[in-house]
Amino acid sequence: MKYVIAAMALLAVISGAFSGRMDAVNNAALEEGNRAITTVLVLAGSICLWSGLMEVAQAAGVTRWIARLMGPVVRRLFPGLKEDPDTLGVISLNMTANLLGLGNAATPLGLDAMERLRLRSGEKGTASDEMITLVVMNTCSIQLIPSTVAALRLAAGSVDAMGILLPVLTASAASLIVAVGLSKVLSRRGRV
Repeated sequence: MKYVIAAMALLAVISGAFSGRMDAVNNAALEEGNRAITTVLVLAGSICLWSGLMEVAQAAGVTRWIARLMGPVVRRLFPGLKEDPDTLGVISLNMTANLLGLGNAATPLGLDAMERLRLRSGEKGTASDEMITLVVMNTCSIQLIPSTVAALRLAAGSVDAMGILLPVLTASAASLIVAVGLSKVLSRRGRV
């Protein structure tokens, strides 16, 4: 991808030089650079806030409370983890962060859960059924509050940053149901 982006930048400079509009290329590069920094700052603030709240929740023992609340769903999705409440708690927090649309805050929790699942499986380099289910759920996560996308839309000047709520809920729910269903069917089929 880096070669494609570098080629596009080079093509823009060459095109600007040959068309005599190098000043427009320079202005566009400076303006978009400023816009990129503004977007990064908006996202960084959102990520810091929610990542900090997740850390506080984990340190305060909210992990076990959320694990109990989401327990029936998590235990059905991860039946082999019933005797491991800590791993279930991390997976529950990961799911909660994804439900809130905090993909960037969910990433460290997902990595922690994946490491715990790897240690449980004992097989290095081979994904267990639970690991595959977790990856599928993180890839197709349902989002009740798409806060990262809303922050991006707000930074881009959207008047109704949360106007995407219904389409996001519908698309993410459908993709999650299909993906987890296929994961479960294929994991059973692999054991036969």
